[in-house]
Amino acid sequence: MKLGAFIVPTGIGASIGGFAGDASCYARKFAQKDKLIVNPNVVNAGCFSGITNNMMYVEGYSLDEFFKGNLCLKERSNNKIGVIFDKGISEGILNVHINTINAVRTVYGIDIIGWDITDENVGVEFYVASSGISTGRIANIETILHSAKRLVNRGAEAIAIVCRFEDYECDDYSNGIGVDPVGGVEAVISHYISKELKIPCAHSPAFEDIETEQRLVDARCSAEYITPTYLPCILIGLSQAPQLSTQGISVNDLDYLLMPYNSMGSIPVFEAVKNNIPIYAIKENKTVLDVTAEKLNIECISVDTYDEAFELIHKS
Repeated sequence: MKLGAFIVPTGIGASIGGFAGDASCYARKFAQKDKLIVNPNVVNAGCFSGITNNMMYVEGYSLDEFFKGNLCLKERSNNKIGVIFDKGISEGILNVHINTINAVRTVYGIDIIGWDITDENVGVEFYVASSGISTGRIANIETILHSAKRLVNRGAEAIAIVCRFEDYECDDYSNGIGVDPVGGVEAVISHYISKELKIPCAHSPAFEDIETEQRLVDARCSAEYITPTYLPCILIGLSQAPQLSTQGISVNDLDYLLMPYNSMGSIPVFEAVKNNIPIYAIKENKTVLDVTAEKLNIECISVDTYDEAFELIHKS
């Protein structure tokens, strides 16, 4: 069995994986044959999750540290999860999320030890920059860290974060065009907690308007339009996220890396080059970026589709 990494960076408008779990079917094919490292963006889909037992759910900062050789991954199957709620979330919306926690516990048997409400409002702003990349600002990110530390002291081995986001209309995204406007700032939040605590974490936004969408939307983002909360997917992912350690699976064990064709300017790619790990640039997966292997003058294997990469990797 090989070890692969299937990565779709967050907030860059990937045509596959830039919406809601729409890269899952592609990743699941590889995971039928191989152990597969995925970032949450690949499998998160609101009330659904594309993750399988053969996948390791690793957020972006920890993924970078793994590729740098600064940490290893220790496989887990039932992490104890603590949930952080932004103080700015209203009581009614908080209750919806607590009901969600109880539903996930009941259906999946996931070990959620409890939740903590931040001492102060987090104050999240999100927007799409002129470059076309999703990003944002967090007014009081330290209050998330204080809650995370309290949950770790109570035994949490992974942290789910739910912050209040302002309601928005994004017709382009719902029609399958452009960038997920919330993904970039979500990555900032999860990177911060992972860096500070060296613990698996992921973020889910909470909106005050939880009315179910009645118009038809693009199939790739439809999972986000049929649920009042996006919390289930991160709880399912975090339950089997590997622990971050100095021992375990290292970058030296990695057999291949899969990346969208024109988003090659990242730490995993540069570190894979250093370590002579084959990189597959998938042409059918385009982003708003224009950073190709050719422009960076690095070696990679350019293929038209994920299916073609699969056949090349498993031809023997």
